[in-house]
Amino acid sequence: MNRLPLAGRRLYFVGIGGAGLSAYANISRAWGAEVRGWEARKTIFMETLDGVEVDIGGEPRPPEGFEVVVSAAHAGRAAGTSRAEFLADLVAGRRSIVVAGAHGKTTTAAMIAYVLRELGEDPAWIVGGVVPQLGGNAGTGSGWLVVEGDESDRSVGLLEPEVAVVTNVELDHHAAFASEAELREFFESWLARVPHVVRGWELEPLTIELRVPGEHNRRNAAAALAGLERAGAERSRAEETLATFQGVDRRYQLVGERGGIRVYDDYGHNPTEIAATLATARAEADRKLIAVYQPHVFERTRQLAYELGRALGLADAAVVTDVTGGRDEPKPGVTGKLVLDNVPSRVRKGWAPALEDAARLTLRWARPGDVVVTLGVGEPWKVARAIVAGLPE
Repeated sequence: MNRLPLAGRRLYFVGIGGAGLSAYANISRAWGAEVRGWEARKTIFMETLDGVEVDIGGEPRPPEGFEVVVSAAHAGRAAGTSRAEFLADLVAGRRSIVVAGAHGKTTTAAMIAYVLRELGEDPAWIVGGVVPQLGGNAGTGSGWLVVEGDESDRSVGLLEPEVAVVTNVELDHHAAFASEAELREFFESWLARVPHVVRGWELEPLTIELRVPGEHNRRNAAAALAGLERAGAERSRAEETLATFQGVDRRYQLVGERGGIRVYDDYGHNPTEIAATLATARAEADRKLIAVYQPHVFERTRQLAYELGRALGLADAAVVTDVTGGRDEPKPGVTGKLVLDNVPSRVRKGWAPALEDAARLTLRWARPGDVVVTLGVGEPWKVARAIVAGLPE
């Protein structure tokens, strides 16, 4: 297999604490580069960085002689190669499988990497979450490279893999695309340049028993298996292996159970993901289902406030916090209340601007037999942990 010539290079990652750049840093170091980085504050992904020196806080100050790779979130802090350009180099240097789509791409990419590893193919991978069975969010093998592609900034269009898996197409990034039709045209233009293509929406959900629950995961599994077949994996062995996949952190992950109350955390942040997660939770709630949602990105919140509120309507009670920003700037009048106002009136509603407020309110509402699900891109997992810690034995 070809390998991007990283040996001897000196790389400084600005935003190294993110899911993406922490993975790039680990792979770069394993493939021979000298790696350092900067992050505004400590993150959970920095725990995966082995032997990498990280500057925390202040402004990035790359040492002399280091090439700079910058995450999109910190593009204004330093000049250098963008995260997207660096990933394109990695993909071009290996036989690669790229997984894209509005939702399900992290789980689908993790499924593919897990099966390839278990089948002895020695893959490398970069995924947007921690996969306990894989030991983290990045792997450095010599076989296929499995990565996620990002349409939010159109950077997936820079990637030239051998296999592309698109789980679904749904308008989720309104700053990048004016309509779903424009998004579909963009994806089809990219896919036309890829030798082997899987369109997940054309597949039936997988019917074998999985350890990860929900209809959405059966669809993820079907897309993963189709991608694995394009990469040369034998179908029956791949199915047998996939049945042992246990999931990705923050994908309907049980945080704890105390006092007869089960608390889950999930990365779901758009209406489709939220609805799928709450439908899964509804199947096991003996009493009430309580959803705690932290909106992410001001423009998404403004555009999808109605749909987000309706999705939260699958719960019996909904607690909504204020918006956590992504790459966009705050917008006048755009708060989490826009979402809460669109939650159906039959649902008990709670406004909790800060995460601490959300934890306290949920603790007051929860009773034995209830299921609580925290949702969002930011740090709603802190709410889940606080709830479990505050529940009676």
